[in-house]
Amino acid sequence: MTNMPLNGNWNYPTAIRFGAGRVRELGEACRQAGISKPLLVTDPSLAALPMVEDAIKAVEGAGLAVKVFSAIKGNPTLENVEAGVAAFRTGGHDGVVAFGGGSALDAGKAIAFQAGQTRRLWDFEDVGDNWTRADPAGIAPNVCVATTSGTGSDVGRAAVITDAARHVKKVIFHPRMMPSVTVADPALTVGLPPHVTAATGMDALSHNLEAYLAPFYHPFAKGVALEGMRLVKDWLPTAVRDGGNIAARSHMMAAAMAGATAFQRGLGGIHALAHPLGALYDAHHGLLNAVLMPYVVNANKGAVERDLTDLARALDLAEYSPAGVIRWILDLRAEIGIPHTLAEIGIPGDDAATVGAMAVEDPTAGGNPIQFTQDQYAALFLDAHGGRLEF
Repeated sequence: MTNMPLNGNWNYPTAIRFGAGRVRELGEACRQAGISKPLLVTDPSLAALPMVEDAIKAVEGAGLAVKVFSAIKGNPTLENVEAGVAAFRTGGHDGVVAFGGGSALDAGKAIAFQAGQTRRLWDFEDVGDNWTRADPAGIAPNVCVATTSGTGSDVGRAAVITDAARHVKKVIFHPRMMPSVTVADPALTVGLPPHVTAATGMDALSHNLEAYLAPFYHPFAKGVALEGMRLVKDWLPTAVRDGGNIAARSHMMAAAMAGATAFQRGLGGIHALAHPLGALYDAHHGLLNAVLMPYVVNANKGAVERDLTDLARALDLAEYSPAGVIRWILDLRAEIGIPHTLAEIGIPGDDAATVGAMAVEDPTAGGNPIQFTQDQYAALFLDAHGGRLEF
């Protein structure tokens, strides 16, 4: 880490209305973003819940017309985005309210981004300077409202969309995908069941942790990541145990946004493996990250020993060492009910070579402290599948 280049392209989040009950300000947030006729993008399960009805009333109460689009999958696909764009154009909308967990947020941002483009979505995959192909004037504004505390997509400049034909997750990036306004209302997360709270909370931890360990120079992001991890340590067990604790819910929502703010510094091997596994088996992204985390940290520890030791000290763990961090992750997972192996969550173990090949090509692999080979990723996958972990 001492020889890292001291340069980078830095960007930090947008206007955030944070606090319990602030979803009532959604109509005002739309007006602030310059939106007068929003398309509210959410997932089918949320669309039928009172919180979406309340969101609609908040928008209509500001004198705005709103329609709902909810035809998206748990891992949104190109087809979902294209259907949303068609609904956006047919309805004469001028902006998007993305409302829900990471899937709805990513789908909504992608729909707003693609609303006025002539190229297909895959032309803007986050590779090289592909984002410069987009027509900035064709990007509609979006307002994000998260109902989980995991992805932090409500303060992000990208969307993860599944190429269902090729079973690959692709990252679509553009600076103007950043929400114009984010409404962060932790009261919306109070109804989350413990297992969802646990998986999404570990997703937030994975973002902060990988950003903290990424081999790039971005001291602001590294500091944000450190505070994000402290919030997870102090508040995730409480949020899982007592879902109505609004303080715990608030701190975990902040931790999720911290992770997405920080990971412009980079992500790494946890995500490089989770993305292909999610695409191949339609598994929950946060749960995959949670299971994979200790195996990947252990594989990286030789390259980031000082950072992990500093992290253990900052979190006041029982042992100031890389092993102390790994033990904390294992203890945290056990406390909140995260399985120890991929086999326990239904992932088969017979596609190691395919997973390894996909992982090494994933854009997040470039942010790992060690540039693992295809075979090394395949071996990591098998370790996580069988529960082999020695440190």
